[in-house]
Amino acid sequence: MKKVLVFITDGFADWEASYVTAELNKPETEFQVQTIAIDKNPKVSMGGLTVLPDYSLQDFSFKLEFAMLIIPGGTGWREEKNHQVKKLVNFCLENNIPVAAICDTTTFLGNYGFLDHHKHTGNSLPYLKEGAPNYRGDEKYIDEQSVSDGCLITANGSGALEFSRDILNKLEVLKGKELEEWYDLFKNGFIKR
Repeated sequence: MKKVLVFITDGFADWEASYVTAELNKPETEFQVQTIAIDKNPKVSMGGLTVLPDYSLQDFSFKLEFAMLIIPGGTGWREEKNHQVKKLVNFCLENNIPVAAICDTTTFLGNYGFLDHHKHTGNSLPYLKEGAPNYRGDEKYIDEQSVSDGCLITANGSGALEFSRDILNKLEVLKGKELEEWYDLFKNGFIKR
């Protein structure tokens, strides 16, 4: 099984990774979703779900093989302690392991220079610039729900489905027509009017 890590914080936006983790964790994909946090203490999502992390950054072995790092947004990104994940993000990008970030996580990435050389999006360019004073990626910003560029996938807070679609495509879980049908089902529902 190939591992996909989801970095969680207290106050993580549980819905932002829910579509994609449910698809990735299906037995036929050969992926296994696991969680990582700054420590092994339980994390409570914005929706009140309590999650016990599988891994802690404190004792994480960078020898562990994993296929992608997914980082949901949420209220935890305003806390400096969660910025410890920058070491793991840096490791991923240096080793061509895709990183997928959504909502306030894009602001975190922007503040540490991870967006400067990749096409990306976020909640809005003004929001990104205000929340990330060190951000220098204006010319690479694209006003879209989700943007995939090389090993980086970014999305705004209302782009969970597009974010999931880009992740499923990057990991080749779904492709082409099958991927578009999946996206259409969740975007437009069973009932078309």
